[in-house]
Amino acid sequence: MTLSRVIEALLFSAQKPLSIREMAAAIKAAGAEDPAAAGPNEFARASEAEIAAALEELKIEYIQQERAFQIIEKAEGWQLATDPAFARWVRQLLSAPKPARLSAPALETLAIIAYRQPITRADVEAVRGVNIDGVLQTLMERGLVKIAGRAEIPGRPLLYETTRFFLDHFGLQNLDELPNVEELRKHNLPVASPRTQPIRAATPPSG
Repeated sequence: MTLSRVIEALLFSAQKPLSIREMAAAIKAAGAEDPAAAGPNEFARASEAEIAAALEELKIEYIQQERAFQIIEKAEGWQLATDPAFARWVRQLLSAPKPARLSAPALETLAIIAYRQPITRADVEAVRGVNIDGVLQTLMERGLVKIAGRAEIPGRPLLYETTRFFLDHFGLQNLDELPNVEELRKHNLPVASPRTQPIRAATPPSG
């Protein structure tokens, strides 16, 4: 038994991507569970650097052996996944309907939010020139966009940002991996006109 095999078992059993820290915690807990066992106790001393090295070892092993699966790194950690080369066969087992593709307006809205987040709905509309209520609702229902708080401007409108699922969906580890991110963030885009505060009528003096 080796550390790489232990990590392989963890990734195979996990229902979600695992971070190196989560793997280290699980390995350490196994050693504490049965201190008399030589293997678990030895692995419990594995550092995060050693776990990272074992992950790379597994990745290379799967490639060399031409396995039908691979280890991929996502925003929230590492995960076993089918090699894309086998996708057409695997698809035959999936009975769930394919998710509808995003429309061009939805993709345009999502791109504006991704590059300029957090951003208000009004500022997105200032860039697109159209109302985005329906499109924004679709993006939120698909789990790609979420509310990020309120802007510190009159009216305190809601701010929107992309989700962790957005990163996973587009195969990104973080927002810095967006195409041409530094260049596009520097462009000046239209913004909504500042909203004026409503003027309240003066209350007439009593008497």
